[in-house]
Amino acid sequence: MQKRKLGKSNLEVFPIGLGAMGMSEFYGETNEAQSIATIHKAIESGVNFFDTADMYGSGHNEKLLGAALRNKFDKVVLATKFGIVRGPNGEFFGVNGKPEYVKQACEASLKRLGTNVIDLYYLHRVDPQTPIEETVGAMAELVKEGKVKYIGLSEVKGSTLKRANAVHPITAVQSEYSIWTRDIEKANLTECRELGVSTVAYSPLGRGILTGKFNNIQDEKDYRKNMPRMSGENIQTNMKVVKKIEEIAGSKNIKASQLVLAWVLAKGEDIIPIPGTKREKYLLENIEAVYVKISDDEMRELDAFSDLVTGDRYPVQAMALTLQ
Repeated sequence: MQKRKLGKSNLEVFPIGLGAMGMSEFYGETNEAQSIATIHKAIESGVNFFDTADMYGSGHNEKLLGAALRNKFDKVVLATKFGIVRGPNGEFFGVNGKPEYVKQACEASLKRLGTNVIDLYYLHRVDPQTPIEETVGAMAELVKEGKVKYIGLSEVKGSTLKRANAVHPITAVQSEYSIWTRDIEKANLTECRELGVSTVAYSPLGRGILTGKFNNIQDEKDYRKNMPRMSGENIQTNMKVVKKIEEIAGSKNIKASQLVLAWVLAKGEDIIPIPGTKREKYLLENIEAVYVKISDDEMRELDAFSDLVTGDRYPVQAMALTLQ
């Protein structure tokens, strides 16, 4: 299987990575043993790109990845993120990109992960109170110290990326990207390509909704209940889009999840989707998307669906922190 290169780095990854966020919180009940088994199955199946963050489960997710990847760090590319500050009980304390916090956060992540170096270290959200040059300057120091190999940004606009890249080369920008979330095509994709920066596409399955497995969210622990796109009249409208996706997938005798992942993969060799799952079954289904071919007519039909989607992808406060 041909791998995809992360930016101008020497990191080569399977075309589809694994996002670990839901293994700790946000998407309902969790099961640690099941999650670790899924991570191990991913490695057995050729997946070598894993994504976490210090805020997922207030540190729990990094500890989980650390436990699952013990003695396997040389086989994988591990990415984590900092900048969204949370308390021990899950409280959200805002965003911090101050240089002193960058180093403090990195040390804490290294300890939780149980490793000496992070392959790809992202700023999770831009701190409006701290110039991006200062944050990236501190991240560059981590590279010099050998604690981080490469650095990335998440949810940035193209102009911010250019300012950051002038301080230190940026390897990847993590952005939400899927059939129903295409903001980056105007916000940063052109700049990423100009600079040779990879796009790591999170929520490529529309937080699971595009798989057709969810008509509504019942679990009180599932934060998708609070997302405008998945509540009220919006979800009814958007499920019609999902139905159309399922129909095209059915005509190709594949899963809806495989079709929407194949759409992301077809958008460019510089894009690596990182769908999240807690279960081996869905992991293996997702991997099969690398073999799916989409015709030009199908691409045009799928491209048009984004115009039909209603509702923002985050609540108001969270939206304010995206594409800064």
